[in-house]
Amino acid sequence: MVPVSFANQEMLLTTGRALFWPRENALLVADLHLEKASFYARHGQMLPPYDSRETLERVADAVKETGARRVITLGDNFHDDEGTSRLDPYSAGMLEGLTRALDWIWITGNHDENMHRSFGGELAEELEINGVILRHIAKTGETRPELSGHFHPKLRLRVRGRHIARPCAVIASGNGAEAVNRMILPAFGALTGGMDAGDPAIVSALQPAQRVEAVLPAKGKLARFPLWKSAA
Repeated sequence: MVPVSFANQEMLLTTGRALFWPRENALLVADLHLEKASFYARHGQMLPPYDSRETLERVADAVKETGARRVITLGDNFHDDEGTSRLDPYSAGMLEGLTRALDWIWITGNHDENMHRSFGGELAEELEINGVILRHIAKTGETRPELSGHFHPKLRLRVRGRHIARPCAVIASGNGAEAVNRMILPAFGALTGGMDAGDPAIVSALQPAQRVEAVLPAKGKLARFPLWKSAA
């Protein structure tokens, strides 16, 4: 885990695409997309049906790594509204065990707007904790501290003649302030794709901002890659 300053407090990015908020003892994960493989299978594209199990194992590992007592998801928890009914018994048992052991909050996203309460936990469209807004999609024009998901940002680089892509967080410094106050988390799910971190849709969603950067853990440190800077 590596520290990242956010809204004048320290948070920690894990190597497994999660964010740990020590003050709230909370683990934040975005875009689990559980049962994505079974969704595609129903439409004729056969994928290995183990994505939900792998994703939930990642959550369990992140909880163990951080010692979190609370988990807050940032939307697109299941790939579609019917995903809850397709979860295999083993994965369902894993999920029920996690939600029983932890204070679990599901924030809903555009893939699961009609998600019904199941497997434990509480549902919310968005949440505010200690002045920080937690929602699925970053809201253009938001000036309060905000954590979100949705875009699945990936940093694309050319290293030693090879093109590589790595899931990353995207952070923005607010207009008139140096402290980072908005962040888009990487997708946590095992089968999630990605959008280029510098895509105009991401930069636009984080406005107003003085600068926008991609960040990710690298060799125990926070690697930072500038994406956009205000001309003002």
